Amino acid sequence: MTREPFTEADCVAVHHQLGREPRATRAVAHRCPCGLPDVVQTNPRMEDGTPFPTMYYLTCPRAASAIGTLEAGGVMKQMTERLEHDEQLAADYRAAHEKYLAERDAIESLGTDTTAGGMPTRVKCLHSLVAHSLADGPGVNPLGDEALELLPDWWERGPCVDVTAPLPAGRRGRRA
Repeated sequence: MTREPFTEADCVAVHHQLGREPRATRAVAHRCPCGLPDVVQTNPRMEDGTPFPTMYYLTCPRAASAIGTLEAGGVMKQMTERLEHDEQLAADYRAAHEKYLAERDAIESLGTDTTAGGMPTRVKCLHSLVAHSLADGPGVNPLGDEALELLPDWWERGPCVDVTAPLPAGRRGRRA
């Protein structure tokens, strides 16, 4: 997939979305229908050299909230149980993990096969899996695709943040 350059306007939008300045950001991996980034691609390491294996990071707070509702409803547990019994699903999920790992290693190898979201054997974070599906498109990550199908259209009310408002003061929290 082609990634868009991460512009100054994108940096401002993501800063508003996260409530702090984004870190280790390489590119916009997906844009919301409203036009703002909703997934960014990050470097395999933070600026200080700390490994950061989550290559696709969901930034939209509305999408993140809707995914949190799915997680609270037990979707991750159900998906993990299906992985244990559905050989084709497990194989497709492993293939998504391998593609993710190959793409990240092409940027910089972390010397580990840890990717994101619990791949390849469990479902640990739907946010990461949905970000992967948005970034690479349908058919790559089956469980990310499933979760994405369960979400409401988070963009219907327009942009999730007002990019003309003053930037929020930095705070500790999510790491993109």
